[in-house]
Amino acid sequence: MTGLIAARAALGSVNLRLRLESVCATSVDRLGMRAVVLAQGVLLGAYTLGVRALVLAGGVLLSACTTVGPDFKRPQVPWLDDWTGGSLKSLPVEARAPRSPQTQEWWRNFNDPVLDQLIVEALRANPNVRTAGMRIMEARAQLGIAGSTLYPQLQQATGQVLRAGEKRSPGQDNSATSYSAGLQISWELDFWGKFSRGIEAADASYFASIAQYDDVQVLTAAQTASFYCTIRTVEARLVIARENAALQKRSLDITELLFKGGTESELDVQQARAQYLGTLATIPQLEISLRQTQNALSILLARAPGPLPEMAAGKDVIPQAELEVIVDMPADLLRRRPDVRGAEMLLAAQSAQIGVSVADLYPSISLLGSVGLSDTSVRGSPRVFSWSVGPSLVWNVFDHGRLTNTVLVQDARFQQLYEQYQDAVLQAAREVDDAAVAFAKTGEQIVLLEGSVKAAQRSLELATIQYREGLADFERVLDSQRTLVAQQDILVTSRGNLTQSLISLYKAMGGGWEQGRSRPVLDDATRETMGQRSDWKGLLAAPLPAPGADTQQLPSGTATP
Repeated sequence: MTGLIAARAALGSVNLRLRLESVCATSVDRLGMRAVVLAQGVLLGAYTLGVRALVLAGGVLLSACTTVGPDFKRPQVPWLDDWTGGSLKSLPVEARAPRSPQTQEWWRNFNDPVLDQLIVEALRANPNVRTAGMRIMEARAQLGIAGSTLYPQLQQATGQVLRAGEKRSPGQDNSATSYSAGLQISWELDFWGKFSRGIEAADASYFASIAQYDDVQVLTAAQTASFYCTIRTVEARLVIARENAALQKRSLDITELLFKGGTESELDVQQARAQYLGTLATIPQLEISLRQTQNALSILLARAPGPLPEMAAGKDVIPQAELEVIVDMPADLLRRRPDVRGAEMLLAAQSAQIGVSVADLYPSISLLGSVGLSDTSVRGSPRVFSWSVGPSLVWNVFDHGRLTNTVLVQDARFQQLYEQYQDAVLQAAREVDDAAVAFAKTGEQIVLLEGSVKAAQRSLELATIQYREGLADFERVLDSQRTLVAQQDILVTSRGNLTQSLISLYKAMGGGWEQGRSRPVLDDATRETMGQRSDWKGLLAAPLPAPGADTQQLPSGTATP
């Protein structure tokens, strides 16, 4: 600690020297310039002695420092350790695979290069991902501000040169120059751990911003895959609608020929026309859904609304994949989710805020010091050199409950975040169970629907043959056509729902964020722009911690203070 403070003092001396030289360079009075230059050497020497004295006194006092307030421990979730995964247990055992890069980048299981390309682009260009990355930069800067509180909070240099005079008529001009320069230092010691708790809160907030960045990546990847799947599903439904419309158009043409030939009634014609036009009427609504989903995906990719050229090929092919379940214990699975980790880090930050408010109940102990030099050009006037150094104690004894109630406010906020954390874990478990049961049951439904579609196709063939042979009326043909259209549409929709359930399951398990830790948070253009605008030093290019490094910062136990 002493070494760090001494280094800080040396840096302050250099900054002071630069400031005083700047004052000298811009002064319009040569006498004032010389005086300030002279004062510079004197004050710097006194400043160095004063800082050494403060460091020595600070070292003695810091040895008696303590940290008040609760120490945060990872919150317990009583039911979680006994939770075995709910509907995850109903999934086939052969579908489960060990955790691997393939499950971390789960979208690659679909073996769809276009989908892979779109997700990579979304994670790079999506405005929400980029905004979450900037929140990490903000948290890094806030952590730097918190860290600076351990050093002298006030290191201020002052200087002044004044030219004054009067002119009498008749008479001579009387003028004089006065100058003064001074240094002040104030260092509130972290006697009760107030500033240490502040650093602890800022550190937890920094890791919370990283968890939120991870969570945005999970959501973005899942949304991209979901929109992609929706587009392919609607395309497949359009193919079915158009194929069945063409089939029904042929039936309509046949009934019209038979009606004109006098062998069939007009009723068959009108029924065939009604069914044909009804099928055609479903196409515009599907085209509306298709374009709106294309627009949503384009916006997710930070593109202008419209169709995506990459998706021109491979239309109506719904991506399918086998499930690779991460076989960790469900408790570890949920705690690893970015949103749960983020809630935990916010809870840790608030716990530290309780300690900050408790420290305000105790007296603040500061070390103060100042040196000053003043003189004028008036002959015979004395040159004054002043200095002061010593401790200061401030204690808000009669605050009428303001500080004690501030502690209660921070504690109430902590309890709110504690309940929100418990709810976050519950919601995470629900999402996993909902997605798992949807995936399992939709797979069972598809098997049945495939058989239903085959039966509907055979039924239409038989009804058509019997109609041509005069063994059945046209109503049987219409019923078979309606059944086939409905079953085919349900089957395609269910296949899309199966993929959507798989995407939701990977999202619920928090997959897809690990690869983002090895990627720069900001792109080169943004780093260059921000670096030119402000002196960020190395903060913009600093890598993120490896996965798991944030949770290692927190001990296990209970979060209740």
